[in-house]
Amino acid sequence: MEKNNTNHTKAFTISLIVITVLYLVLLELSKNILIGWGIGILLAVLFFCLRFFLIKNEHWNREYFVKGSLLFIALLLVNYLVTGPREELTPAVDYKNPEVTGVVHVAQGDLTGVYTEDHQVAIYAGIPYAKPPVDALRWKEPQPAENWNEVKKCDTFAPMAMQPVSSPLYSSLASMIGTHDYRFSLKDQYKEAMSEDCLYLNIFAPADYEGEPLPVIFFIHGGSLTTGRSYYTEYRGESFAKKGVILVNFAYRLGVFGYMTNEALAAESPNGTTGNYGLLDQIMALKWVHENIEGFGGDPDNVTIFGESAGGASCSLQPLLKGSQKYFKRLIAQSGSPSMTRSTEESIEYTNKIMDALGCKTVADLQKISPRELADTQGRLLGMYQVLGLRTWPERDGRIVPTDPWEAYANGAVKDIDILHGCNKDEINTFLAALGEENFMMWAAQRTAEMKAKLTDEEKALVESYCNDQAEGYEKYSRLIDQWLWIAPVFRMSENQTMAGGESYTYFLTAESAVPLMKSGHATDVPLVFNHPELTALTGRAYDATYTKTIRKMWVQFAKTGNPSLSADISPDGKAKEWPVYDLGDKQLMILDEFDIHPEKESQRKIVDWDRTYFLTKYFTI
Repeated sequence: MEKNNTNHTKAFTISLIVITVLYLVLLELSKNILIGWGIGILLAVLFFCLRFFLIKNEHWNREYFVKGSLLFIALLLVNYLVTGPREELTPAVDYKNPEVTGVVHVAQGDLTGVYTEDHQVAIYAGIPYAKPPVDALRWKEPQPAENWNEVKKCDTFAPMAMQPVSSPLYSSLASMIGTHDYRFSLKDQYKEAMSEDCLYLNIFAPADYEGEPLPVIFFIHGGSLTTGRSYYTEYRGESFAKKGVILVNFAYRLGVFGYMTNEALAAESPNGTTGNYGLLDQIMALKWVHENIEGFGGDPDNVTIFGESAGGASCSLQPLLKGSQKYFKRLIAQSGSPSMTRSTEESIEYTNKIMDALGCKTVADLQKISPRELADTQGRLLGMYQVLGLRTWPERDGRIVPTDPWEAYANGAVKDIDILHGCNKDEINTFLAALGEENFMMWAAQRTAEMKAKLTDEEKALVESYCNDQAEGYEKYSRLIDQWLWIAPVFRMSENQTMAGGESYTYFLTAESAVPLMKSGHATDVPLVFNHPELTALTGRAYDATYTKTIRKMWVQFAKTGNPSLSADISPDGKAKEWPVYDLGDKQLMILDEFDIHPEKESQRKIVDWDRTYFLTKYFTI
């Protein structure tokens, strides 16, 4: 009998330890605050002691075990719910008691930032560039930021723009199982703050710089205009600041908050505009930078706008917006183009879908909906991988964005802006890798059918001919979508810019990820440009260090001079890299191959199908 009790005690103890450990893992994945960990351990110890006391007094039996276990589980559940992560602002640096910068004066008041731990970069985080777009300012053009009296401490990033977000537990599991980039930390026991009050920017500048004004890179983040935040690790600007360039990034309104088209809203607007609030936020941030960047050591007359994906699309559209070109002179667009826009009719259609889902008839009804419900509804209907996903784009309204951006390029609207742009070899494969072959093919078949419905019979025959020349399986769709959404628009942008007398430096990136199916997928270029080899969720590996240094050096050289070519003395491998301007005859571009960056004529590898897919650019995006 005594031996049985000993075995039962051992089994109970082991089971309790295993349950406690698993519970602590759950708390870590859910980002519960540390006090919850302590309470969980304390409950386990109390349960063990209670059992020991009852056994010693011969009161322990099955009934007590069942009741005690249920109480223990109930208390663990309560603890899990009560000690869940709080919303907090993300600090600009992650070391304790950071050193504060000197005071900088801007138009609205005085502010300070913080230095990185190595004291090489000064970061000014969470600077308001416009009034909070809340209450009566929801779905209104951005208004200038208000003044402040005290010295503002800019040491934390402001809340991200409203967007659909997963629970911390789901996000952690996705990082562990899906992207394999989960990292244990006791410094992230919180949820990142999110708010409609999101119009803030961040500045990364060389520490204590006192020389000639520095070139400025103004980065517009991607995320299909529905997700994303300015302070993602891969968007931080330390690597640029260390190369003598000031980097500014910022938040702008997303999704239904930034791109909702409604005739009643247009009637309320003094400019008759609606549906492009996110683009207008970007102009407001550019204006703030133009007026204030000199105080941080930057040159207001040497600003390069730079973006990837939806950020690249935004960059390609910004020069077309009235009055914007006085705020910048160059643009870098990675994997984004004017194709990523929609008509007024399409904009209204998707606005109506959201209004119907919420049971709203008027804008006044929508104003009563909480920000969270609006964002969640947007995500449910128009999330990136939903049937209606990848539909949130700027509206070609004829007021803010021209009704035909391609025509505007051809007519010389952007000829005075230096352009560097291009795309990756296998852009859509990022979506393929995320969805899996079967789900991707279902999604792609539906989107391709929608696209074909717009075509003439002759155009359909051309597209079907192209698809029939591709390998069986997913490539029939992936190759077509790459052509239509990324590759053909890159060449049309270069062609139109060149025809109008402007200059375009065009690239085609071919380095491949180690992630299955990914290849040279969308956004695999971001970690290499921002110098984050440790971020391998998309790349699956660190790319060759000389390769990534060379690309960063080219981007910086373009921002400084308007020409990304590198002489041998500044090229990381000691070899000159002469990047030809795109021309209508040879159509030369730079091939960003991992071990052989070199110029080529487009015809050498037939990147775009001029006869069977190039014409699809006139139908814009999917």
